[in-house]
Amino acid sequence: MKFGISYSTPYHGIDPDGIVAYARHAEDCGFESLYVPEHIALYPGATVGSFELPPALPYLDPLDCLSFVAAATRRILLGTGVLLLPYHHPVVLAKRLATVDVLSRGRMRLLTVGLGSLPGEARAVGVDFTTRGRRADEAIDVMRLLWAGGEEGVGFDGRFFAFDDLCQFPKPHGTVHLPIHIGGSSRAAARRAGLRGDGYFPGGALGPDERAAQMDIARSAAVEAGRDPEALEYTRSGSIDMSADQVEALAAQGVTRIVVSATATEPDRQREEMSAFAERFALLA
Repeated sequence: MKFGISYSTPYHGIDPDGIVAYARHAEDCGFESLYVPEHIALYPGATVGSFELPPALPYLDPLDCLSFVAAATRRILLGTGVLLLPYHHPVVLAKRLATVDVLSRGRMRLLTVGLGSLPGEARAVGVDFTTRGRRADEAIDVMRLLWAGGEEGVGFDGRFFAFDDLCQFPKPHGTVHLPIHIGGSSRAAARRAGLRGDGYFPGGALGPDERAAQMDIARSAAVEAGRDPEALEYTRSGSIDMSADQVEALAAQGVTRIVVSATATEPDRQREEMSAFAERFALLA
């Protein structure tokens, strides 16, 4: 089992020193990865499920934040949980991701993308909310095409994105395939993970039967696409105080990574929570 930790600026703060201290302590504790979420813009009345998001919540840009973290750390992998893929142009995003990966020497390896659930956020960036799934599918294909393309250039002719003879350098560090994990809480997200993703990171308050059904969908979709279903990583959220029995139960479901988050508001207490978790699961071993 791999263990990641998230840093959510609305709850953990946007102080640069605090972000660095959190990331460095997570790295020193042995956490594999650090995840940062995204919202581009909020507005009064924006809700996720039954929860209303206060419009003044301060979300930092996740890739800029992870670049900042990468400069202050040495080993910890960089992840998004989730980046709202339909709201980014994939040609620009491919460049930004490759840049972070190169400058971090190959640590931008846990990109998790989702569709977004706020119609007003989609309107703000000029995206038709009803097309965001199809835009995301094309965006994944575009980014992988650009990363793999050579000096002769590559072309793409889709509904949302089109170009001819395009070259994009530098490539990601030591590879032409940055992993792309799919986040979401729907069967459509699970199918997307199987068809195009390197992993699935389901969220939401899903019951055990629905979670199992979604992973079956993801693996079946992978087979349908001629991909290895066993190669799909399966990431789940967990609590910072979870027990060994809870981790074993998730492992029995095929989970390969658990992402937790410090719940305390004071930095000293956050570090205590991380240290206790690391000791409980012998992360440095």
